[in-house]
Amino acid sequence: MILLQLSAGQGPIECCKAVGLALKTIEKQCREKGIRLDIVETVATKELDCFKSVLLQVGSGQLDSTTAYLTKFYSEKESQVKQLAQSWQGTMLWVCQSQYRLKHKRKNWFFSGQLFDIDESKLDKGVTFQTCRASGAGGQHVNTTDSAVRATHTATGTSVRVESERSQHANKRLASVLLFQKLEQVALDKMTQQETARWQQHWEVERGNPVKTFTGEKFVLNRDCSVNKGVHN
Repeated sequence: MILLQLSAGQGPIECCKAVGLALKTIEKQCREKGIRLDIVETVATKELDCFKSVLLQVGSGQLDSTTAYLTKFYSEKESQVKQLAQSWQGTMLWVCQSQYRLKHKRKNWFFSGQLFDIDESKLDKGVTFQTCRASGAGGQHVNTTDSAVRATHTATGTSVRVESERSQHANKRLASVLLFQKLEQVALDKMTQQETARWQQHWEVERGNPVKTFTGEKFVLNRDCSVNKGVHN
């Protein structure tokens, strides 16, 4: 399972706008290459199409590698999926005049991409699942089955509840993914002060060397130093 997280970090609304523009670009790339893209979770802002973070699942459930004659095709498509996701990993820069603060002199807005290649066979280890009835707005479309799922990491007690998908199976899968992300965040929050300072220094260095640079309101790519830069062609 390939997850890609785009984040504006602690940046202002312009950085959140850059994340939204990057999302649209990735969606276009996936459509052109026939790669499935699922938006797992978003942290939105009050502004339209501006996100503090976006978690994407790239190439999810697209192919069945168990069919012999599809094995080669599966391998090639899987490689294509990884290349696309890897091309968005690292610190990126959007150079544009702010549309929210017209007199603001700053034009450099940074955001980042982080790739997670998850072994799905390990997702459910140490995790307990509990089904419950999904809430609804009422009317004929209310979900009356126990399709909502709560996933709990036994060792830490960390849990997430998911009811956004229509089936219990889909909610269980999504809950596993979100729980993984939450555990990663918990680990990050427990970093010592020294580690935090070291991470901040690393971030400042990365800001000075973006893997991609986009310009203007049309978010035009004019510099690409990513590992798989050919994916944009």
